[in-house]
Amino acid sequence: MQAAANPIVTVTNLTKSYPTGTGTLTLFHDLSFTVATGEMLAIIGASGAGKSTLLHMLAAMDAPTSGDVLIDGTSLASLKPAEQASFRNRTIGYVWQAHYLLPEFTAEENVAMPLLARGESQAQAREKARRWLAEVGLAARATHRSGELSGGEQQRVSLARALVTEPRLILADEPTGNLDAATGDAIFELLRGLHATHGITTVMVTHNHQIAARCDRTLILQQGQLVPA
Repeated sequence: MQAAANPIVTVTNLTKSYPTGTGTLTLFHDLSFTVATGEMLAIIGASGAGKSTLLHMLAAMDAPTSGDVLIDGTSLASLKPAEQASFRNRTIGYVWQAHYLLPEFTAEENVAMPLLARGESQAQAREKARRWLAEVGLAARATHRSGELSGGEQQRVSLARALVTEPRLILADEPTGNLDAATGDAIFELLRGLHATHGITTVMVTHNHQIAARCDRTLILQQGQLVPA
């Protein structure tokens, strides 16, 4: 697979295997690919192919059996767990299929949490949270708890939370998977607009081929390998 110019993500010989009662399950073997700075890459594949596991490895939330991932020139394998968490907070924004908002907190408080985790003041974190909620069209919903928001609004809060740290890389795991077609399309368009406006690189796992086709490039994870769509 041809290497991307000016890559922000470089994956080299990545393998992930799990022991099972009957032997070893290998999700993928010797994956190597790059993602160019500013690119929007979609990864598609059948359920169970390992798409989410691959994304977790790009976020340093799971370790490969072998191989390495470089993000912005930093080898994730070289970092200790605490260093990985700090690196993730500074460099990567993660959007889940399930929004994972804390129900007892408001939208503003949920979005501010990554900044509080890195030691920013309440006032500064809340001001940035309000700004990003406005970016995703939810300025008027900042004081509402997650249970008072629709599914689409909850995912918009999730996007704001991922972007509030101003990461260089967004990893999105089925960000439209829990939404109806119209709402999912609106969330994707919002993500694509923010990606372009803020010069972010995005790697998105999706089962939706129509959404994948609107990204800059699509790779298919099948039989343990990544191939161009």
